[in-house]
Amino acid sequence: MDKPMPPFDDGLPNLSAAHFAVPTRDRVEAAPALAHAPRFLILYGSLRERSFSRFLAFEAARLLEAMGGEVRIYDAHGLPLPDDTTADHPKVQELRALSVWSEGQVWVSPERHGTLTGVMKSQIDWLPLSEGSVRPTQGRTLAVMQVSGGSQSFNAVNALRLLGRWMRMITIPNQSSVPMAYKEFDEAGRMKPGPLYERVVDVCEELMKFTLLTRGRADYLVDRYSERKDREPDRLRGVAADIGFVTR
Repeated sequence: MDKPMPPFDDGLPNLSAAHFAVPTRDRVEAAPALAHAPRFLILYGSLRERSFSRFLAFEAARLLEAMGGEVRIYDAHGLPLPDDTTADHPKVQELRALSVWSEGQVWVSPERHGTLTGVMKSQIDWLPLSEGSVRPTQGRTLAVMQVSGGSQSFNAVNALRLLGRWMRMITIPNQSSVPMAYKEFDEAGRMKPGPLYERVVDVCEELMKFTLLTRGRADYLVDRYSERKDREPDRLRGVAADIGFVTR
């Protein structure tokens, strides 16, 4: 069969019209302006006393505060390994509450063995895609950064970017990778001036812009046709039947 020329007039027989919604500019712009400061959660991936990922996280926090944001930095000391305890652990509850509170996040990891650290991954793994009607990560903006002890690499930020996409976050295009981090921070833990610091400023500025653009609209931006269908009672009963559950 020859491919029809657009505009197509052969319909969409596989589409559920009851769940299909055409995105409109009016819906995107319908959110009322929010009066509170943009809220940011920062996670970092090292527990060392002299942690360069923590130093970089603090630099990002200072910049976001200077731009008018409200910032919380999570301390992963005492956070158990995923599945090593239940989700009612106080450190897990603290992390999840901060994620729900946030409108944007910054993830900063050292690169270890060519990827992010276990400390960083454990924090992300404790954040569910959804918990009842609450979505701790979906629709939030995300900036990713990394530090490394050797030459410049992008393995950790690439892994973080993949995780951010999986967590359905709006991961901004810019990112920061700081090579030979021991040369870029002074004894007080402050980042030295130069191109690498300027990139961190760029990333925070872009994160703030994307957060201002999308906050208050997250529920609409992550509302999906497939999920609207999945919430229908008939669909749920059909799935239950397919996997062997009997519904009455």
